Amino acid sequence: MLPRLCILAIMAAAVLGLVGCRRRPAPETAAHASEMQGHTKNAYSHTDSLIRTMTVEQRVGQLFMPAVYASDDRATLARITAYASKHFVGGIILLKGDTKGARAIADTLRRLSSDPGMWIAIDAETGLAMRLKDAPAVPSAATLGNSADEKTVYDHARSLADDCRSTGINMVLGPVLDVESDPKGFIGRRSFGADPETVSRLGIAYALGLEDGGIVSVAKHFPGHGSADEDSHKSLAVIAKPLSYLYEHALPPFRSYISAGLSAVMIGHLAVTSIDPEMRSAALSEAVITDLLRRDLGFSGLILTDALNMGGARKGYDGDIDPSVAAILAGADIILSPTDTRAGIEAVKRALADGTLPDSTLNDRLRRILTFKRRFLKNQRRDT
Repeated sequence: MLPRLCILAIMAAAVLGLVGCRRRPAPETAAHASEMQGHTKNAYSHTDSLIRTMTVEQRVGQLFMPAVYASDDRATLARITAYASKHFVGGIILLKGDTKGARAIADTLRRLSSDPGMWIAIDAETGLAMRLKDAPAVPSAATLGNSADEKTVYDHARSLADDCRSTGINMVLGPVLDVESDPKGFIGRRSFGADPETVSRLGIAYALGLEDGGIVSVAKHFPGHGSADEDSHKSLAVIAKPLSYLYEHALPPFRSYISAGLSAVMIGHLAVTSIDPEMRSAALSEAVITDLLRRDLGFSGLILTDALNMGGARKGYDGDIDPSVAAILAGADIILSPTDTRAGIEAVKRALADGTLPDSTLNDRLRRILTFKRRFLKNQRRDT
């Protein structure tokens, strides 16, 4: 699969003059990329020694981020206590709730988690108000795409980063880098628009605003959900476009994000027929994650699946091994919202024990996770 993808990518680049592929990065994005490389190089020297101190349960748990409602009720706090203390998960994703609940969860996890801390993530495409009912809102990506320049988008994201830090959140599942091809389609107003150049410029401004504010950005939904009508929460979205279309229209914003040295990419539940003819969800596809994103596009940051409890994940995989194991083998670092977190962790441990999942593969994923945690969480306040 890799040689075919690389050959077609070179042909597409030569013929189409791709948006953002060979363009020199703006000074601020080049500086960000250089800074990130420095952080990564320094952090790598610390991660291997930490890995050697971790049990199998601790190493496996780091790859999982279950979802919880942003509530401070007793049942929720007991649940996250179990996630941290018994299953050693690497983080959580906040669903609907309020800022009081989000802060209580963040404070509880800080007290419970050992070095290097835990990811606390949230969808915030319209600000924290998207999930937290009493939090500030920002305009939708479509509104910003129609009227805003890069500075305005950066300022919105920088303000969002401040809101996140004050609430205990350290990861935002955004920006949306999907290039919409139909304003009435599933992505719709979640996208910055139909022009790859505009989506690239504004998406990077959004991500830089978050990361300059100390919050991990997660670009989504690779390799691009904009031309699919299906809601991947319910079913597997199909992208039946030629590879040349993807390189010309869907991939340029992700290329620009990678060139800017930004941190993380989420893989969507998309069956992209020109990349993986077996019609697997991209989040479970080695052809998409390892061949295209890692090797062809050269991305070295964190790779997250979209939520594995979504309909698109269930309908986009019929393999014999657990979906969590399949995603890790395909190249993912972090499993978001599995249907059953405990079962997923146990499946990965079994795969390690029987050799389905090499120990070196687990450590590769873990090394990247710990490196980014060191960069973003090392200054995070801990309650004692």
